[in-house]
Amino acid sequence: MLSFLLNNVIFLLSFVSQSESFPKPLSAKNERIYLEKFAKEKDMEARNILIEKNMRLVAHIAKKYSQSSCEQEDLISIGTIGLIKAINTFDYTKGIRLATYAARCIDNEILMVMRNAKKSANEISLEEPIGVDREGNEISFMDIVGSSEEEISENVEIKEQIKKMYDFIAKDLSEREKKVIIYRYGLCGKTALTQKELADILGISRSYVSRIEKKALKKLNKCFSGEDYENS
Repeated sequence: MLSFLLNNVIFLLSFVSQSESFPKPLSAKNERIYLEKFAKEKDMEARNILIEKNMRLVAHIAKKYSQSSCEQEDLISIGTIGLIKAINTFDYTKGIRLATYAARCIDNEILMVMRNAKKSANEISLEEPIGVDREGNEISFMDIVGSSEEEISENVEIKEQIKKMYDFIAKDLSEREKKVIIYRYGLCGKTALTQKELADILGISRSYVSRIEKKALKKLNKCFSGEDYENS
């Protein structure tokens, strides 16, 4: 699941950043067609259509949290991760609409990120205590990480994808684009910043930060899809 999400994160961030308005949702009949194609055939085009056609739902839910410290665009990005998780796990045979299930997943994703942001924006150590067991002994994240062969293989794949992303950032982005992406998404151990916070640090407008971010994400998206960006 983690590797599946990671392989699509650049696509999602690029899509959210470039969207000015969102299309109308699918009819129940068409939604069923795309859900079946994705569930049975792992049809990525069908999945992408489901994402696109449900972005209006993400934006609607994100508005509920507009008074929080998060920017609206950040909330939509977070909500989109909840949407893709919903599409990954949705069982269309249950007889309910995707939107009903997705709304809960989107809400949960936003609330989870907001709760984590209140605690700390910094990375925690794998050995840092995160709770106690039934006997009152402290447990860390490392204690609950699985170590099956399948999980180990998945972790290796995730690390390879992360390395690729960092390589693309170092090789294909300008210095300003690197800084924007690193600080916007909390890479390299940095604290993730909103566009407004980053604009204040760089001494430029929020809209200029947004343009730089969109251009950088388009470059990274092309790198991951194997396209040559040298002539762009």
